[in-house]
Amino acid sequence: MRGHEHSNNDLSGTVHGFVVQAGSVQGGIHVSGGAVREEVPPPWQLPPSVRITDRTEELRALEVHRCRATEDGHPTLAAVSGLGGVGKTAVALAWLHTLRAEFPGGQLYADLGAQAPDGPADPGEVVGRFLRALGVPSGQVPPALGERVALYRSLTADRQLVVLLDDAATAAQVRPLLPAGRCVTAVTSRRRMPGLSLDGGHVLHLDPLSPEAAVELLDSTLADGRVAAQPEEARALVLLCAGLPLAVRIAGARLAARPRQGITAMVRALSEEHERLEALAIEGDHDVRAALDLSYQGLPPAAARLYRLLGLHPGREFGGAVARALLGEEAADALDALYDANLLVDVAEASGGERYRFHDLVRLHAAARAAQDESGEERTAALLRIGHHYLANAGRAEEIIEPGRPSLEREFEPEAVVQEDFGPVGGQREAEAALDWLERELPNLMAVVRLARPMGAPALAWRLTDAMWPLFPRRKLYREWHEAHQEGLSAAEEAGNEEAVCRMLTSGALGRLATGAHAEALAMFERAAASFQRRGDALGHARTLNYRGLAHQRLGQPDRAAELFARAAGELPACGDLRAGALARFNLADVAFSQGRYGDAAVDAEAARLTLEAAGDPYNAARAAGLTGRACMGLGRLDRAEAELSAALSALRAQAAGFEAARVLGGLAQLSERRGQPHQARQFYREALSLYSSVGRSRSADAEEASARLAALEPVESEATALERAEAEAPDPAPGPSGGAGGEAGE
Repeated sequence: MRGHEHSNNDLSGTVHGFVVQAGSVQGGIHVSGGAVREEVPPPWQLPPSVRITDRTEELRALEVHRCRATEDGHPTLAAVSGLGGVGKTAVALAWLHTLRAEFPGGQLYADLGAQAPDGPADPGEVVGRFLRALGVPSGQVPPALGERVALYRSLTADRQLVVLLDDAATAAQVRPLLPAGRCVTAVTSRRRMPGLSLDGGHVLHLDPLSPEAAVELLDSTLADGRVAAQPEEARALVLLCAGLPLAVRIAGARLAARPRQGITAMVRALSEEHERLEALAIEGDHDVRAALDLSYQGLPPAAARLYRLLGLHPGREFGGAVARALLGEEAADALDALYDANLLVDVAEASGGERYRFHDLVRLHAAARAAQDESGEERTAALLRIGHHYLANAGRAEEIIEPGRPSLEREFEPEAVVQEDFGPVGGQREAEAALDWLERELPNLMAVVRLARPMGAPALAWRLTDAMWPLFPRRKLYREWHEAHQEGLSAAEEAGNEEAVCRMLTSGALGRLATGAHAEALAMFERAAASFQRRGDALGHARTLNYRGLAHQRLGQPDRAAELFARAAGELPACGDLRAGALARFNLADVAFSQGRYGDAAVDAEAARLTLEAAGDPYNAARAAGLTGRACMGLGRLDRAEAELSAALSALRAQAAGFEAARVLGGLAQLSERRGQPHQARQFYREALSLYSSVGRSRSADAEEASARLAALEPVESEATALERAEAEAPDPAPGPSGGAGGEAGE
């Protein structure tokens, strides 16, 4: 791990291989050498729509509600409820897709997973994904739910956007995800949600199709004349499906695969299934389950086995590569068979690439068939193949993002390794694509981590957590960072693997430090230090010196922090880690500067800069130059201060490190004040405030100090006015490197 700490509460430390900067609790994360993202186009995340039948009145009601809300100047909110399989999502999609031309701001989609095996989606995680889709750089997504929601509403206040929140569990889960302005939001749920009426929502409940409409849907599914030839049998069939579109489509798909079979045979078979499943009836679900049993019985053997094995998948959706890991070369034809039978939903448009999910009733049915038709050993083996597939690909993504990072030992079944397509190959674009894959698969990766111990594979928990490491600080996924490392730590402790225990402690503690749990982080670092010392690992122990220094500095104990930084600055180079030693020396200089010992700060910061430049770390070298400049200003060496600060500003701007560039601008403004140049000072302060605002740090201590100094130079303008004007003049948050603002931390 590598990193460092900065007086502005910017996290850093020394860890194995990775460099990322995470500012104060709300700060950004800067990735050294990260590529600057171009302007993000509007997101178009809605899944493709499917043909619907006899929903004209419902669609008209939704559109009338939208027009009325628009006339009143309010956002549009509609909640569509109904039984499983009644077509809630299909109706919502049919409506929202017609609005694309009127809502050029984009489309956001989230499966809220009310019926998901790992529980409903966390609103904080979902709104974080929405913010990134809307162009907020990963490092600038706030850690707290309230701050994320505030930023989300600010970004959507003047944007024409549609949002689909699918399969919601409660109104409380939905509320943080409602955009502002004149956006349109549709919510689907099995439950009626009258609570959303308080938010201006129109509550629409879908009933099953009428027999005539269901027959029409069956006819369009078959499209071969059998419905016209056997109208009474067709009516009997759709009555057995209870008018649920999902059941009708599944039954129709089975008939379509048997062009010579009459509808009568299907009616007879479905009647028998109804009798068998009657005791399992829950809110009409047995009507779908009967159709599912018949479709399952008609699948080719390979497709039936893939259906069962995918029913064991712990996440909500999956890519085709997972199917190939489970079934090998037969998977492609088996996937086609499942899709043709209406047993899989293609969600590629929403997520990119080859991607599928089950309707929740279908997933439950597939899992039940796996429990019945696969032995316990076979189910465990399938789960291990799924876990090893994700481990192998997460490890490959980590190697692309963090080449050379020492990792914990990883073992997986070679036959489970099917290479995922991350996207562009080569350079920073490949690293960003690998990072995007990790985030897209995060719900599945976390599900595997949670499942590792129960399925008797505890090492999978810490190995997968370690492989996911580059994602957590870059995308500021603090909740998952904490949960994964807690589970990995518990698994490592139970297995008695001290190496894994130490990695989970140090990596996990950096996440706790980033979120303000400083005392907890310190205890974790100290526990790791004791373990390294017992095992005679000098380098590991030396790294914890820097970590512990960071924690003490955050706890307001600068003298103890300086003592630990000084030891780390001496021991790390002796153990062969020159760069980590330089970061520790930078941290030491930072403490000296905060205590007014400008001579010591200048010496240590300059020494750190030289080593960091030699180590190929231009970002941290620029930060060290900025600290040298501020220290020289404190010593009255104004020409040297200007040279150091100007060089630091150029380097930080080149890397789109907005927060650090703003701090350097503040230093140049103070230098201009010292030289009696108030006009130049005001320009620097205004530019600094604009940058602070653009990276979401306008309430940081540095921003408030700059605002106060600007107000002192312009006594008629209050501090609040200065901040407001800076925010108004600030450009839209420019996508920078993954997290372009803050201090550094990482592994």
